[in-house]
Parts: sequence; structure tokens; C-alpha cells
Amino acid sequence: MADKEDKANGGGYVIVPRFPATDPQKVFHYTDLQRSKPTRAHDPYEYLQGWGNRHQSEVIPGTLPAGQNNPQENRFGLYTEGITYSAFAAPRHANFSTYMYRVRPAAAHSGYTPLPSPNIENCFLSINPKVALLPQQAEWTPFPIPPASQPTDFITGLHTLAGSGDPNIREGIALYVYTLNSSMTPHHKSYCNNDGDFLLCAQQGNLDIRTEFGKLFLQPGEIFVVQRGVRFSVDLAEGEKEARGYVTEVWGSMWELPDLGPIGGHGLANPRDFLFPVAAIDEELQVDWKVVCKINGTYHQISQDHSPYDLVAWHGNVIPYKYDLTKFSSQNSTSIDHTDPSINTVLTAKSRDPNTPLADFLWFGPRWDVASNTFRLPYFHRNSASEFLASLYGNGLGRSDEFKPGGGSFEGGHTPHGGFSDGYVNEMRIQEMGCRRILEEQMTIMVESSRTFLWTEYARGGCGTLHSQGTDPRAWDKLPDRFSAYPGIKDLLERVREDKEAARKRVEFYHDPRIGRFEQ
Repeated sequence: MADKEDKANGGGYVIVPRFPATDPQKVFHYTDLQRSKPTRAHDPYEYLQGWGNRHQSEVIPGTLPAGQNNPQENRFGLYTEGITYSAFAAPRHANFSTYMYRVRPAAAHSGYTPLPSPNIENCFLSINPKVALLPQQAEWTPFPIPPASQPTDFITGLHTLAGSGDPNIREGIALYVYTLNSSMTPHHKSYCNNDGDFLLCAQQGNLDIRTEFGKLFLQPGEIFVVQRGVRFSVDLAEGEKEARGYVTEVWGSMWELPDLGPIGGHGLANPRDFLFPVAAIDEELQVDWKVVCKINGTYHQISQDHSPYDLVAWHGNVIPYKYDLTKFSSQNSTSIDHTDPSINTVLTAKSRDPNTPLADFLWFGPRWDVASNTFRLPYFHRNSASEFLASLYGNGLGRSDEFKPGGGSFEGGHTPHGGFSDGYVNEMRIQEMGCRRILEEQMTIMVESSRTFLWTEYARGGCGTLHSQGTDPRAWDKLPDRFSAYPGIKDLLERVREDKEAARKRVEFYHDPRIGRFEQ
């Protein structure tokens, strides 16, 4: 076969057949899968595509009213219900709402009942004694997943780690880890976050997520964003026994695509790669359901005699969505110097300061490193932002060899940090290397925020996996003071002092008050 191909091409080269990759965690980019669909092989659902659209979907064709939103009578006896995300009079670019056409309105319920929420903390103000600083660097080994003997769904397995601000004042951020071994839908349980937008990032275990607007399938290396006020249920996908991942919540802001500036119209997370569900109705509608709502950081439960997943049609732009991080189109320096991590921003959430975001969600995955005559790794730094890193799979980019998938790493704002690994030290000795592929078969995410994080008791010790605070003193052995050991450095410094003193005396001459004045 090779000979025929060689002959067919004039004897210049042999065409080598390309076989698609099958493991998304081992690809250099999503395109290695050679998929003609925008989803991975095991994703059972269809999606709508495109960031920023006003999508529409219907289970039964012709259900959506034409030319209006609220007709006197909907087809099939459906009720019109709207969900608004923004103020009614918000500018068009910031106006978000969705019209729903459902079997029963959400208002048909028996009221709110307070529920315990021991794992949730949303007041991250200095006056709250239950949260505290971690002023130094910190690292966690994988957060524990409850044993099968302790059934835990998304609601009970959601633990707050840290945050800043308070949902009551509509400003701030919270970080969570979720660990679960049980599904919500079989128990007719739904979740609704009335405080802010959730960004879920799967680390272990596939999730089958049901929302009011349809179904999504989430795998490690994918993210799912659900807006405040939207109901959803998190289930373990078929064959999964447990799952773990991370959640970032923003208050008073929303997740957006970052501006590209000089990059141009394409790059980073491209709009067409964001996937939105299509309408799907529950097979059993007249069944008792519980809807657990997070309101001002506390849980309240709604009981109702019908499924919350009864939308036959909808149209609008308040729709949950997902994104595959292996599709990220990375940008980088191709000449000199390490590029700031902001070049890896997937989504950003604005703050009240127009020049400083509340939060950035960043990707660190496989890419080419091609800079020349420069130290390619991150330089030692004291960034103004708080940084929480988590490895989804592979080796990750943590502070030590203990940084494993399912754990976390943290550096607070202006906390000095950088690499102490052998690879970092060896990089100093490399004069020049050719192009290289880095971070292969691994993916790390980072939540970067301009806010100072306060940490819950669970994060500070209750989880049992916080293993490191501060810098290992032995790290300095890898980074000795080479300056002081430089041959003749003391003589050179003495000469510098002498030169400066001589220069000072030369300049002082011109400031002598006896010169430059006329005698009276």
C-alpha cells in the first residue's frame, strides 16, 4: 500500500494514514479525535451551537408562538413563564431573559421550608468568625469522596472552600468542590441557585445533567455553566459510581468571553464551540418533586406535585451551556519571554472596576512552546490576584509532587511564588532548545480573582487533605545565592560604590551656593 501511494505521488513521499484518537484525556487538541460532531463519542445528546445567540427549541414542532411571546392561549394548553436575568430596562447587549412554555408553572408549589446547609458558607466578610485567611501558599491532596455506604448527591456533596464578598450585596465569588456517589433524578430532587451563576468543572466521573431547558452530558475536561434561578439535577452517568469536580460561583456578575483585542476575531475559546441543550420533557410529569434553592447562602426546599422539567418549548438567552476545554485554541509567545497566564482565559466575570475582573477561569493544557533565547517557564512573581489551581488529569501544575488530580493549590494576592521543581532548575541551564510540546496528557484549571479569599473550616482542615502551607525550606537549596558566590563580586561592588561617590562629588560641585550668583 505504501509503495502504491509513493508511486501515486511521484515518488516524493508516502501518505501515512491517520487514525483518530479515542481518549479525550490523551489528545493534544479536540481535533485529534477527528470527530465530525461537536461532541465526544460517549455524549448521547444533541446541542445548539454558538455563544451569544438567542436560541430557541421545542419538543413538538410548532409549539413556540409566532410573532409574540405571550398569546392569549398557547398550543396544547401550555403556560407561558418568563425568567429574567437582568433588569427589564438593561441595554440590549446586557439584557437577558428566556420565555418558557411549560405544562405547569413553577409558581404551583406548596411553599418554602428551611433546610440545613452545613457544608455551604457564602458570607465571606471579615466579621464572620467561620472563615479565615490562608496567608501563605496552600495545597490539598484529592478531596475525599464519601464511601458508597454514605449516599451523597450533588446537594449534600457540595462543600464551600473559599470566597470573598456576600451574595446579599450582589458582589463576590465562592469556590466549591463537589463529591458525590448518588444521583438526584431518581429521588426527584432538583437544585436552584438563586444567588449567582455556577461554573462546574468535572474532574472525575461523567455526569448526566438535566436542566429545565434540556439535557447535557459532562465529562472530565468539560465545563458547565448554569445561570442563577435555573433549576437542574446532577446525576451520575451510566456506569459511574462516584464523581468529583469544582464549582466557581460569581455574584453580581456573569461569565463572559474575554475580549480578544489584537488577537483578532478568533482564538482562545471560540463562540461556536459553546453548546446549549435542546428542549426535553420529563416522561413522568405528575410526580412529587423537591426543589432545593440556595438563597443568600442558605437552603430552602420547595415541594410540588409535578416535575420541574416540563418545558415543551423555550426561546431566549438565559440558557445553561457547556464547553469542552480540549477545544481551547491556545495563543502563546513565538519569539521571546513567558506570556502572562491571562492569555489562557476561557471565561471572565467583570467586577465594578472596569479595569479588573472579579474572576477569570483559565486553562492550562497541551500546547507548543517555541520561544528562543529566553527562560520559557513562569518567572518568580507576586501577582495581585488570588490563584486557585486544580488538576483535572495528568501531572498538573501544582507546587509540589503531592499535587494530584482532584486536589488543589493556592497562592494569595502578592504572595511570592514560582517553581522549585528540578525541571525549573534545569531550565536555567538550557541555552537553547527547539520547539517542544508541553503539558501533554494533562489539564489544569485556575480560578484567578482580584479578591482576597477567606477559607472555610472544611478547607482549613475539615477535609483532611490540606497537607502544605507555606514554602518548603528545602526548596531554597535548589535556588542558592549564586550572586554572592560570583568571582570578584565584592571587589566589583566596592568599585561601584567608589564610582557612585565620585559621581556624587562631581554633581555636588554644580550645586555649590558660591557659584552661579552675582555679587551684591
